[in-house]
Amino acid sequence: MNVRLRVAIAAVVIIAVAVGGWWIWGRGEGQDRLLSGYIEGEALYMSSSTSGAVSAVSVVRGQRVAAGQPLFAIDAAPLIAQRDQAAAALAGAEARLADAGKGQRPQELAVFDAQGAAAEAAVVEARKTLDRAETLVQRGVYPRARLDAARAAWETAVANRRTVSSQRTAGTLGARPDAVRAAEAQVQQARQALAEVQALVDRTGPRAPVAARVEQVFFQAGEWATANQPVVSLMPDDRVRLRFFVPERELSRYRVGRQVAFSCDGCKTGLSARINYVSPRPEFTPPIIYSRDSRDRLVFMIEARPETPGGLNPGQPVDVRPLEAGA
Repeated sequence: MNVRLRVAIAAVVIIAVAVGGWWIWGRGEGQDRLLSGYIEGEALYMSSSTSGAVSAVSVVRGQRVAAGQPLFAIDAAPLIAQRDQAAAALAGAEARLADAGKGQRPQELAVFDAQGAAAEAAVVEARKTLDRAETLVQRGVYPRARLDAARAAWETAVANRRTVSSQRTAGTLGARPDAVRAAEAQVQQARQALAEVQALVDRTGPRAPVAARVEQVFFQAGEWATANQPVVSLMPDDRVRLRFFVPERELSRYRVGRQVAFSCDGCKTGLSARINYVSPRPEFTPPIIYSRDSRDRLVFMIEARPETPGGLNPGQPVDVRPLEAGA
């Protein structure tokens, strides 16, 4: 083999080794630069505070719901009956309180007026009798005892007139202050009882507290659900998180509030998230012995809130573009 052929073969081998090295190490380095992670979510379990048959389910699994949208309903007929009873009790208590602030009825006051007129007539008649007795006693026709009897009758008639007048005045007054306060307390108690039952009725038909995706429907219409047992689970948009792992040597670049870019299979481009948590505890990839050789396997979990969480599914793997030093 001549020199030129050997030089040509050596050149080909060097080029092949260079290309292979770039393909292996360069490509591998580019892949290592992407941080591994996944989408995590905290489900929200919706239930009723009372047991009952599920009367309606308004959503299906995978559906997007807006804040305030009905999710399901529990048969509330027994609670509605209790609510109506509490409302009737409140109406009765309010009526008693209103009555306590009033005097007697006009018909009852009319009786006092008639009694007052009769008492006034009796006073006038007793006064005339007293005047005649005084005149006749002075003339010596009546004995002194007759005058004393007439005066006593007149005084009795005056006292009776005063009594009837006082009764008429008392009839226009309401109940005593203590009785009024007791009636007010009964009204307040009845209102609280009605509010409690109404709250139970409202909780038989929960609504979505925030925009979310329906993760699971555990019961269908006609099935019996016990109190506080989840009927529907939601994945709220504000509970979707991006979790990824950062090598120990790069941890100082990641701080709460910083923004990171990420991508996932089938997702739209330009996704980003803002860091809201940096784990204070390290995690190890398989060699779990602290040493200089294994320190590059020490990673820390980072959690970030996606700017647009819609369409991201828990468990979905993602690639995070690492932050550069000094950025």
